Amino acid sequence: MTAFIALLRAVNVGGTGKLPMTELAAMCEAAGFAKVKTYIASGNVVFESAASEAKVKAELERRLADYAGKPVGVLVRTAAEMAAVRDANPFPDAPGNRVTATFLDAPPPADAAEHATGVQGEVIALGLREIYVRYDDGQADSKLRIPAAKAGTARNLNTVAKLAEMAAAL
Repeated sequence: MTAFIALLRAVNVGGTGKLPMTELAAMCEAAGFAKVKTYIASGNVVFESAASEAKVKAELERRLADYAGKPVGVLVRTAAEMAAVRDANPFPDAPGNRVTATFLDAPPPADAAEHATGVQGEVIALGLREIYVRYDDGQADSKLRIPAAKAGTARNLNTVAKLAEMAAAL
């Protein structure tokens, strides 16, 4: 069995995509996933499965579409991959709540940072299947848009670290 972390896009953020975490956990259990645990209400779940990453993603996306009546994006990482994202943080001296990792299904384009708009002091770095951003002044007033990140979902490094810890403990 492999420990996985699933990150849902646009769930319980800004009043959109309402999904109680008890419902998410129940979907995961109905899919045959084991040791299911959710973390905060923004669509983070850790579990074990014998299925491949692609099958886990497809199964969750199917169940979420049935529940929500529309597609819900899901990004999946293994416990080892999530720990690697945490450890590869290019901004280790910045507070974890000021650095995000936007998770993608594929490697970001090499020119992703060059196509960003609204940059006002944020610093962008590319990972394997992530785009890291350091927000020195916080995210609240940021106008940053990264076209390559559109299909991804972001988590701050505090959340990344907690999810890595939870998955490692399964």
